Amino acid sequence: MSPRQMVRPGGRSARVQEAVHAAVRELLAEVGREALTVPLVAQRAGVTPSTVYRRWGDLAELLSDVAVERLRPDTEPEDRGGLRADLTAWAEQFLDEMGSPSGRAYVRDALLGDLDGGNAGRCSAYAADQLALVLARARARGEDAPEVETAMDRLVAPLMYRILFRPAGLDTAYAHHLVTTLLATPARPVGTA
Repeated sequence: MSPRQMVRPGGRSARVQEAVHAAVRELLAEVGREALTVPLVAQRAGVTPSTVYRRWGDLAELLSDVAVERLRPDTEPEDRGGLRADLTAWAEQFLDEMGSPSGRAYVRDALLGDLDGGNAGRCSAYAADQLALVLARARARGEDAPEVETAMDRLVAPLMYRILFRPAGLDTAYAHHLVTTLLATPARPVGTA
């Protein structure tokens, strides 16, 4: 993520960001990725192309910024009353959203326009924050719950790998298997062999 994207915009800047993001989403649906250009986005958003270039640099960075916003969860994870049920529901939803064609496209866009890794970090933080909530709720109920980084390593990382590189045959049974393995295997502190 470039430094110009780190600051949350307000006022006119926020309106420009929303208009440009909306234009990108609409045009992707209407004309597809291959026909998408900065001038086309700018025209739809009602701004000049120089505004888009100044703020985002190029089309890849713009698509990355839009993707990161689209990948942000809209709601908190559902509380199903127990850790296994909560993690299973979360993993199913994560797989459904990220494993869909549009989800995979957003993940690829988020990474391709992310020269310094900031957007990847933001996307990772979304998952970590959601899991932290699930795990904290379990601990509040008196359940033994793994650490967030353990859940990221044993649940999110394998799901993302399969989503991006080996999606064939990926289904909820795999997500269920990962949850079962996460809960059955004692956690080692992060960074130990």
